[in-house]
Amino acid sequence: MASSVKVVSMAALVVVLAFMAGVEVSMGAVYKVGDSTGWTTIGSPDYKKWAASKTFHVGDTILFVYNAQFHNVMQVSHAEYQSCNVTAPIATHSSGNDSIVIKKIGHYYFFCGVPGHCQSGQKVDIRVLGSTGVAPASAPGVSPTGAPASPGSVTGQAPGPSPKNSAPVLAYKGLLSFVAMGLAIFAGFAY
Repeated sequence: MASSVKVVSMAALVVVLAFMAGVEVSMGAVYKVGDSTGWTTIGSPDYKKWAASKTFHVGDTILFVYNAQFHNVMQVSHAEYQSCNVTAPIATHSSGNDSIVIKKIGHYYFFCGVPGHCQSGQKVDIRVLGSTGVAPASAPGVSPTGAPASPGSVTGQAPGPSPKNSAPVLAYKGLLSFVAMGLAIFAGFAY
């Protein structure tokens, strides 16, 4: 009887921990580039202002929604971003509904590769902070070695305001961690 209680307790603990791992991964915020405007040239959206109003973190998803007949999304280096050079993108997306999960701190540079769109402002610089909300400082566009910044490198800009939905997410993370710890302690007593 005691061994079956141990097996059930361990199974419950494994299920809860697996659930917690899944919740932790999915807890990143989703940011639709341009909000309700989306990824477009119509109305001359200000993507620089849009990005400055957000605080991006590792695990967040950047969502580009656009008409795939007229636009695309290219991830590029800092130099390509500044010059709107489409010749050597890091990645090209063209589905019209592209989700890009941020995997590390630094800058991510995107623009539309359709001729003239980048030059007219269809470009965005996503600066991703570390878990503390503070990015390592360096000169803008320059790595610590003095070389041009690469995609994912960090520049020293001030962080923007946090998204309104981040506080409830953090509260749930804390609550779930507390529940998992309680279950782990309970499972330990079952032995």
